[in-house]
This record gives sequence, structure tokens and C-alpha cells, in this order.
Amino acid sequence: MRTLLKFRYFFALFLMLSCDDSAKKTTQNKTSETTEQQKNLLIEDGNKVILFFGDSLTAGYGIELEEAFPALTQKRIDSLNLNYTIVNSGLSGETTAGGLNRLNWVLNQKVDVFVLELGANDGLRGIPLNETSSNLQAIINLVKKKNDDTRIVLAGMQIPPNMGPEYTKEFREIFPKLAKENNIPLVPFLLENVAGNPELNLEDGIHPTAEGHQIVMENVWLVLSEVLK
Repeated sequence: MRTLLKFRYFFALFLMLSCDDSAKKTTQNKTSETTEQQKNLLIEDGNKVILFFGDSLTAGYGIELEEAFPALTQKRIDSLNLNYTIVNSGLSGETTAGGLNRLNWVLNQKVDVFVLELGANDGLRGIPLNETSSNLQAIINLVKKKNDDTRIVLAGMQIPPNMGPEYTKEFREIFPKLAKENNIPLVPFLLENVAGNPELNLEDGIHPTAEGHQIVMENVWLVLSEVLK
């Protein structure tokens, strides 16, 4: 029961790459109604906050919310008696531009650790690489501006070679470059040992199953556990 009370979600799920603007606005409106309640509960908990800011991978598209890697990370944290509450701010279909647009609202509460997981939808849509990199840097800058003490973790992403080998290679290099330039920890590839494995992904071949999310959680925990020390 303690885990369920501590773990909170900010956004509902949408279809990846196909959610329309009206659906997003409706969900954001509904979500804003509960913001103050969620924020108050977090304060009452007296715990530090880890915010997972991402797309459908963070939101747990296609599976139960409790099976997604942020919720699994909360279970790991609770098992170690660490005083952290995870807030899941994953929004299916989200791009780096969309994430930047909603970031101010998300940062209305104090965040101690900010896990940035965005970019996959940019790559799948063929968005210019300089735009993706610029948006991610702007998100990092805004988080630091809001609270310089917030520790940021960047999740690396890779995409299938649909856009050509050059685009694919340069997309992959965005994340380690940003991590180095900003001196922040990097999860080298969020979907390591999951991507491309039919047994660990839903029928769309993009989103992990519950079993896949177990592996994703371990990929994240390798880096996050060092941050929490």
C-alpha cells in the first residue's frame, strides 16, 4: 500500500505517434485538476522526488502502469528503504519539442532527481537532429534554472535504420554528447537487451512488454543507483 501511495502518475496514455492535439489538451486539463493534490501528498510524504520525464516508454504504453519501469524503480527504492518518491511524467507520443512546452508546468513542484527520457519520437519522425539536440539542451537548461540542485540523468536512445545510416548514427550520438557537455550521468541505451527482441516487445515492435520493462528498469538502475548515493 505504501508503494501505491508514493508512486504517482501525471499523464494518461495515448497512442504513440498518432495522438491528436485535442486528446492531449483533454488529458492535460484533467491532469491539472489533480496537480495540487499530488503536490501536497508529496510534501506530506517528506520524501525527495525523482521525476521521470518522457514519452510512451516512460508512460508504460500497452501494459499496466504498475508494470512500467518507473513503478518498478519505486519498488526497488522501497525495498532499500530509500526516502524517494517517483513521479511518472510520461506522455505517449511526446517529442522533445512537446516536452519542452510542458516542462514549466511539470516543474511546479520541487524535483531532486530529473530523469530525461525523450527523443525516440523525434527520431521515428525524422525530425532534424539539430532540433532534437537543441530541445534536449533547452530542457536541461530549464531544469537547472528552476533548481540548480536538481540532479539530471539522461536516457540514451537509438532508432531503427529507417531514416538511413547517417541519420541513425548521428541520432545515437546526440545523447552521449549532451551528457558529456553538461556533465550529467547517461543511461547509454535505455532499451539495451530489449530492443529488437520480439519476446520482450509488444506486437508493434517498439514498446516493451512487462518483462521488457523489468530489463529497462535494471538499465536505469545501474546509473540511478549511483546518483542516489
